[in-house]
Amino acid sequence: MGETLEAIRKSIRENKWTGPTAGHADGYVQTNLVILKKDLAYDFLLFCQRNEKACPVLDVTDAGSYVPAKSAPDADLRTDLPKYRVYRNGELVSERDHITDFWEDDFVAFLLGCSFTFEKALLDYGVPVRHIEENVNVPMYNTNLPLHESGIFKGSMVVSMRPIPAKDIAKAVQITARSPKSHGAPVHIGNPEEIGISDISAPDFGDAVTVREGEIPVFWACGVTPQAAAIASKPDLMITHAPGHMFITNLKDTDVTI
Repeated sequence: MGETLEAIRKSIRENKWTGPTAGHADGYVQTNLVILKKDLAYDFLLFCQRNEKACPVLDVTDAGSYVPAKSAPDADLRTDLPKYRVYRNGELVSERDHITDFWEDDFVAFLLGCSFTFEKALLDYGVPVRHIEENVNVPMYNTNLPLHESGIFKGSMVVSMRPIPAKDIAKAVQITARSPKSHGAPVHIGNPEEIGISDISAPDFGDAVTVREGEIPVFWACGVTPQAAAIASKPDLMITHAPGHMFITNLKDTDVTI
């Protein structure tokens, strides 16, 4: 991908880049995407408010608009993500590189903060980010951490995992806590079984990464949570990003950092 945001977005729009966005567009805020029909938008907004750790809202479009006016007024949410997922009645029915032909006049799009945004800060302070090192997608897992319900929306939190050297954990917590709109500090450190993860080598989304001797798995709330909610709640239609394939906004990471 190109060096500038414009080149990156053009590459994605033209389907020249269809892979995960971690490690790209340093300094810019990346977001998760959820698109729903207008009649479910209020309940989902309330769901996000009640579960802000997993679903921090950064932008919401007007009904029928595919332009995120607050965060990227020159973008098109139908084409400007590397990969999309379409859920119908709780079932994943397709994965697509654009959703232009799916767009409807009553769609409302939500952009939710993503932990990819704080990864540059981790790297700048010498904290390793393994999935970037290994050039794979971040590992993500379903958990037993319950969510607060709103309307039809319910389920359990999805988390992303990064193996962190024990000596760097306090630093990682401090760095990420400064980015509450990008999920903030970890929700769990250590034993994955305590949050319902039986096999850390078999993520539910993304790719497994190496956990080296002296490293501890650290878990952050993840914006794939709404996709787990879609499976649990079964809305007629929900369109999302494919896990790890984010929308890159015009916002700088400093805009959402405390």
